[in-house]
Amino acid sequence: MEIGLAHYLTVSLALFVLGLFCVLTRRNALGVLMGVELILNSANINYLAFARYSSGGYDGQVFAIFVIMLAAAEAAIGLAIVLGLYQTFQTIDLEATETLRG
Repeated sequence: MEIGLAHYLTVSLALFVLGLFCVLTRRNALGVLMGVELILNSANINYLAFARYSSGGYDGQVFAIFVIMLAAAEAAIGLAIVLGLYQTFQTIDLEATETLRG
């Protein structure tokens, strides 16, 4: 059995659904960040799969590297926000931080 485009798209869809479920249901800020990472990785799988099976060029890899850099920046900023929330509210529960007053 050969692995085709549909297999990559299925894995990507599963990762996207898991990431979206994680973002929508988690009350923990770190859980939400991990869900966003799953969504970005599902986009990377799509970029690489379509680049492999359509043009065969390097455009998919370039977009995937850009998304990886974007995810690294998002993680750094997100963790800084989580640390700020923890210093202010002594918790990273997102429902406990409804107001941004200190």
